[in-house]
Amino acid sequence: MDENIKLWLHDMLAAADEIFSFLPEPRNYLVFAKDIKTQRAVERNIEIIGEAMSRVLKTDPEFKIANARRIVDTRNRVIHGYDTVSSSIIWAIAIKELPVLRAEIAALLKKDRL
Repeated sequence: MDENIKLWLHDMLAAADEIFSFLPEPRNYLVFAKDIKTQRAVERNIEIIGEAMSRVLKTDPEFKIANARRIVDTRNRVIHGYDTVSSSIIWAIAIKELPVLRAEIAALLKKDRL
């Protein structure tokens, strides 16, 4: 695997881990919805994940990560369409989509080490 791609995958893992560390325990949307600082921190890390994915795809357009284009599109929406992104959308991404992406990236990196 390309060394830059590995670096960007690690960046995505780090951003995902930060998001998980920011979320309230126990996971509670109502607590999240009232905490604008946490929402912005999660949004920022979603931006990082999307930018890193964009760089991966520019380096290797055939790189296989599920929903890669959607991840980049989400980053663009958070940045450029910020007024259309609700706390419920950010929450859904963090709770439903991010664990799947994190596991996929971790598996890719583990496979590359073998």
